[in-house]
Amino acid sequence: MKNNNKLLLTTGLVLATLLTSTISTSAYAVDEKWKIRFRGIGIIPDDSSNNITANGTTGLDAGVEVNEAFVPEFDITYMITPHWGVEAIAGIAKHDVSIEGNDGVLLSGLGINDGFEIFDTWVLPPTVTLQYHFMPQSNIRPYVGVGINYTATLFDDATEQLEAILGPVDVSTSNSWGYALQAGLDYDINDSWFFNVDVKYIDINTTAKLGFTGGNLEVDLDINPFVVGAGVGYRF
Repeated sequence: MKNNNKLLLTTGLVLATLLTSTISTSAYAVDEKWKIRFRGIGIIPDDSSNNITANGTTGLDAGVEVNEAFVPEFDITYMITPHWGVEAIAGIAKHDVSIEGNDGVLLSGLGINDGFEIFDTWVLPPTVTLQYHFMPQSNIRPYVGVGINYTATLFDDATEQLEAILGPVDVSTSNSWGYALQAGLDYDINDSWFFNVDVKYIDINTTAKLGFTGGNLEVDLDINPFVVGAGVGYRF
């Protein structure tokens, strides 16, 4: 009987210790206001474009497409309450833009066919989302978010292959505002560090204009990428 009492007492102490530890850890997690994450992300455009317009009037039988990119990303989240947080992300990626389709009237005659790279641009899409965290006291914390994005396109540059055909080409792309949707999961490694996976869909569009001696090309392009990331985070 004494052994049973000792066993019950020991079990009770262990359970009490675990429960206290769990409550302490949970309270600690809830009290933390800041989270920073470092992710590697894949940017996968769900792109579409209208047909390219030549010299402001002629519609060609070809559009453009945007390639994928893989880059690092940094983000920071401020927890307003245990369930609600605001996240801001920062990252930049270089994208190549290529011809999609074949136009027998103009482009194909110049040797510019499907898959021909015409320019590249750097895309800087600062995004802010309002997140809802479903289980803030758990070591597994899924969340969803919705927000706004401003995309700046920088350092537009025609490819050497295009300029070998057309001569010097001046490229300009427009900036845009759009929405962002998000879903993700934080999984604790220890009291401060956690593993993160995250998926975003970002509404991005631009108008690209290419000017060269004797003419110009213009095309409206929806990039609309899925941004898939994984990395580690630190909370404090």
